[in-house]
Amino acid sequence: MATTTYTLTATNALGSNTSTAKVTITAPGGPLSIATTSCPDGNQGAAYAGCTLVASGGSPPYTYSVSPNASPLPEGMSLNSSTGNITSSLVGGQGTYTSEFVVTDSTTAQGTQNISIAINGNNAFLANIFPPTSIFHHRVDAATTSLPVDTSPAAPMYSAYLPATVKPFFGNNSNAPFPNGIPAIEVPYNQSDVSVTTTEYQSYFTTGPIPAYAPVEGTSSSGGDRHVLVYLESGGGNNPALYEMWQGIYQDGPWTDSSNALWPDAGSNDLTPQGNGTSDAAGLPVAPLLANADEVIGAGTPSSPTGTIQHPIRFTLNHMLNYWVWPATETAGVGSCTATGGSSIPTESQISQSSPPASCTMSGPAGEIYRLKASVATPTCASTSPQAAIIITAFRNYGIILADNGDSGGLIGTPDARWNDNDLSCITSLTLSDFEPVNVSSLVVSNDSGATGH
Repeated sequence: MATTTYTLTATNALGSNTSTAKVTITAPGGPLSIATTSCPDGNQGAAYAGCTLVASGGSPPYTYSVSPNASPLPEGMSLNSSTGNITSSLVGGQGTYTSEFVVTDSTTAQGTQNISIAINGNNAFLANIFPPTSIFHHRVDAATTSLPVDTSPAAPMYSAYLPATVKPFFGNNSNAPFPNGIPAIEVPYNQSDVSVTTTEYQSYFTTGPIPAYAPVEGTSSSGGDRHVLVYLESGGGNNPALYEMWQGIYQDGPWTDSSNALWPDAGSNDLTPQGNGTSDAAGLPVAPLLANADEVIGAGTPSSPTGTIQHPIRFTLNHMLNYWVWPATETAGVGSCTATGGSSIPTESQISQSSPPASCTMSGPAGEIYRLKASVATPTCASTSPQAAIIITAFRNYGIILADNGDSGGLIGTPDARWNDNDLSCITSLTLSDFEPVNVSSLVVSNDSGATGH
């Protein structure tokens, strides 16, 4: 439908007269619009069932596109601009993506429609990164491990942060129109290497098995940290490996990032070099420390999960202390500490839990693990929030690990259509004051290894 103002002039022997008129012309099919309002859900790592956008009205032929004003399609999916078909031979993304679809007719008139596409994750592989003997899989609850509270002045979270609630920075549709959380993907051992250019900080690799369909945190168009996590399966005589990028961008290729990290044998306990940094501020791996729906659901269903989390979950504070403790290998923080005798300890260095500083101007070092205190009751909402209940149990048994600067109490997990956002909100019943630092120094075998002594 279009409205145009015309100027009309009538002339005869007596002269001429001019007037204006508005004329509205409606195409035979009515106003241009997209009739499709929903598309099927999908599964990461599988082919997509497909969806076809159907337009009506206006003046055919039609051209279809995805507006940059909302989320792009899930990684691995494509839209045929002529037919409106949405297809994928392998879906890489996970979580819920709400895209604004645009149809343009032959007169350049446009119609739009917002459609959400929900993708179930496929993250069971995360539980197999690093050996069972790793600190990343070690319980820290006092009842079964007898690990003591860390009494170092560096250890507690800064007092001003303690009232902050623990909040899930992951979920199903809690960050619309973008997926909420850090995604991860597994690729076969023979996945082809592609070039990767690092623009700011450390680079462990310049080529890697990073497919074009690898999901990007929040999608590559949303800004932010844009983590890209790729786990390479073992095979062909090669070890399993973990590739991680920070601020990864593909957008028609090739890949670029602001920093990256590599664990070339993710079947070993090797840590990254001290002081080198990784794709997060604490020099830790991101992937195996994420809460993910596969481990929570287990053999159950999203509404009746039966799984367990057997690793600490990464979390953030507004500012970490400017030191790290094992198993971290780097920091980006504030504050300073002094040793017994009054000498200063160089900032951005490792400190020990077994020989702690005498005093510190700030607290909360990178890599510190905090467990939910045994004296803290499980929130009553957990009885009707089974996903949150499993995560809260993990707080007691495996704790949370300080991995980066960000909103205080931000708990990090994967995006996934199987998360129940209302269920997860039960976690916010807890505050950081409900946690205590754990002294894990008795577990250290080697400073450069994540292996535990028992």
